[in-house]
Amino acid sequence: MRHLVLTGFMGTGKSEVARRVAERLGRPFVDMDVLIEEREGMSIPDIFAQKGEAYFRRLEAELVRELAAQEGLVIATGGGALVPEENRRIMVASGVVICLWADEETLIARLKEDTHRPLLNRPDWQAFLHELLERRRPAYAALPHHVDTTGKSVDEVADEVVAIYRRETAREGA
Repeated sequence: MRHLVLTGFMGTGKSEVARRVAERLGRPFVDMDVLIEEREGMSIPDIFAQKGEAYFRRLEAELVRELAAQEGLVIATGGGALVPEENRRIMVASGVVICLWADEETLIARLKEDTHRPLLNRPDWQAFLHELLERRRPAYAALPHHVDTTGKSVDEVADEVVAIYRRETAREGA
């Protein structure tokens, strides 16, 4: 049974939507960031501070391979997990990958009080967010399915995600 994988930029609702979708489909839910935190015994901001972003990205790549080898999960990736082409290729081969996105103003509003985002822990975080979003845009655009979460509830987005998943798995005969 193919995975349903939600990816996209931070603040697009990946974890909340994936959790809701997993409940609806009766599937196990995996939040990659939470799993990494549990395994490392520290928060992602602490991993970044103590071991560096490159170490964290290696953990993500290893986890992508590990999860892809399983079946039937609903996976919420971290925002940068599928930016590397190899990680995207692996996940697309293992499931239906849907990229959530939102307009920049919505992302800023959603993230302005969030202290759990190490990449945004800087005084110029809004300018950095813009720059990071632009750098990641080609990787996100390369993904096969997209859902805009701007102005939508978790349930509305979950409805769209489930519809895409069902359509794609029916087409594949999976």
